Amino acid sequence: MNPPFRSIPLDFFGIPFGLLGLGDCWLVAATFGLAPVEIGRGLVACAAAVWVVVGAAHLLGMRANRISLASELADPSAGPFASLAVITPMLAAADALYPLSHAAGTAVVDVLIVATVVLAGWFTGQWVDRPLQLAKVHPGYFLPGVAGGFVASASAALVGQRGLAEVLFGLGLVSWLVLESITLRRLALWPPLPAALTPTIAIEVAPAAVATSAVFVIDGGWVDVVVRLLAGYGLLMVVAQLRLLPVYRQLSFTPSFWAFTFPWAAVASAGLFWIGVTHPSGWHAESYAALAAISAFIAMVTIRTVVALQRGQLLPVSPSTTDTTLAAAPDVHPPLS
Repeated sequence: MNPPFRSIPLDFFGIPFGLLGLGDCWLVAATFGLAPVEIGRGLVACAAAVWVVVGAAHLLGMRANRISLASELADPSAGPFASLAVITPMLAAADALYPLSHAAGTAVVDVLIVATVVLAGWFTGQWVDRPLQLAKVHPGYFLPGVAGGFVASASAALVGQRGLAEVLFGLGLVSWLVLESITLRRLALWPPLPAALTPTIAIEVAPAAVATSAVFVIDGGWVDVVVRLLAGYGLLMVVAQLRLLPVYRQLSFTPSFWAFTFPWAAVASAGLFWIGVTHPSGWHAESYAALAAISAFIAMVTIRTVVALQRGQLLPVSPSTTDTTLAAAPDVHPPLS
C-alpha cells in the first residue's frame, strides 16, 4: 500500500535557501545604489514563504510515514541537509526582519544561531561517535558547520553583534579546513558520487564566497588580506567547477539541482561586494552583468522545478532513493591498478 503522504526529502530545503541567496545578491546591489532594496526584501520574503511550505510538507510527510527526527539526522546522505531548515530563516530574519524591527530581528537571529550551533555540534559528535564511511561523504557535509558557521557569522554581524560574529566565523573557518580535506579526498580518490548527489559538488565554491561576505559585513566593507586569501581559494574552486560542466550536463533534472543555486549566488554576492567596495572602472556594468547572470540562472532552475511539479516528476518514487544509492556504494578503496 502506498503511503498516505509522500515524504518531502530534506534536500528540498535547498529551494528556499537558493532563493534566499538570490535575495542577498539584490540586497548587496541595493547597498551600493544599484537596485531598489524592495526587490531584495521581496525575494527574501518569497524564500521565507517557500521555506514554510517545504517545512510544513516535510513535517506532514514525517508524520504520515512515521519517520522520526533522529532517524533523519542519522541518515548519512540526507541528514546534513536538515541544517538548512535552521540556516535559511536565520539569514532571512537578519536580512528582512531586522530592518523592520531591531528587537524582533535580533531575537529570532539569536535563537536560530543557538539552534545552528547545537545542530552543527550534534553532527560533529555523531561523526565522531559513528565513524563515517568515506564512500558516503559528500559536499553536503559542509552545511551544518561550515555554512552554518559562516551564515551565522554574517547574520550576527547584520544585527550588530560583531563579537559574536567573529566567534561564529571561527566555527565556520575551522570546520571548513577540517571537512575540506576529507571531502576532497573522497571526491578525488573514490568512485564518483551517485547522480542524485553529484550537484552537491557545486557546494565546493560556497565556503570561500560566504566567508568573504561575512568578512565584508563584519569589517564594514574592506578588501583586506583575509578577503584576498579567501578569493584565491575561491577562484580555484570556481575554475574547478568550470571543468566539471561536462559532468553536470549529463545529469537529468532533479530537485538536487538547487544545490547549484546558493553556492553560485554566494559567489555573485561576494563579487558584488568586492566590486562595490573597490569601484573598478566599469563597475556598474560588471555589477549588473553579475546580477543578471545569477538571476537568470536561478529563474531557469525555478521554472524547471515548476515544470517538474506540474508533470508529477518532482518527488522521488521512494523517500529513500538517495540513501539506497549511497548504501550500495563500495566502502573499500578502489584498486590503484
